[in-house]
Amino acid sequence: MIHVAAAAGCAAVCGVGSFLAPMLIARVPEPEPDPEADADAPAKESYADIAALPGLAWKLAAAGAVAGALVGGKIGWTAPLLFLVPLVPVLVALAVIDWRTHLLPTRLVWPTTLATAALIAVTWAVTGNDDALMRAGWGFLVAYGSFFVLWFVYPKGLGYGDVRLAGVLGLALGYLGWGPLLVGLYAGFLLGGVGGGLLSALKVVQRKAFPFGPFMVVGALIGVLWGSGILDRLVAG
Repeated sequence: MIHVAAAAGCAAVCGVGSFLAPMLIARVPEPEPDPEADADAPAKESYADIAALPGLAWKLAAAGAVAGALVGGKIGWTAPLLFLVPLVPVLVALAVIDWRTHLLPTRLVWPTTLATAALIAVTWAVTGNDDALMRAGWGFLVAYGSFFVLWFVYPKGLGYGDVRLAGVLGLALGYLGWGPLLVGLYAGFLLGGVGGGLLSALKVVQRKAFPFGPFMVVGALIGVLWGSGILDRLVAG
């Protein structure tokens, strides 16, 4: 069942929020210079320059509106929109930052994590759903812990910003259910592997350095939309 009114409302709110995302990007502090960075490597594109890209606001508004419509159409006028709707524009901003710079800035990811946790607490206060709150906590631990292990084992294959982003996604997806959490995380890995390989083959990105964050965000959206159904079919055999 598609919740048309919720889809339209979420599309409008997320679209407006994402239209303002360049203002958020421009306010992100620049990282400290890395003394171990390759001197021959191209300079990082500044966040202010990214925010000033022609037409960026409208492109992000379109992406946010589509994502908002899909989320609202799936879950309807339910309490999780309290944390999902504000999260969409921030994830859109993080995806474009990572795509352009291969960085997920700590000063944006950690406040987003705290804000999402706070809004999940508000959602729990409204619904009294103890199981969902517990799953959100487990979702953070599973997602953050899994990505941390991958980063620790092979840090060249995964940035620590991806570990932080996984924690945010784990919180949100975990509250929604085990299906959204597990499918959303796996979809991010699958899309990152296949999509990253394809982009490398087409020379859109470097083979050894492609942004994983956008694939994680799309994977999370897949988890929201189809995660529960996929897990139910897998369990049912």
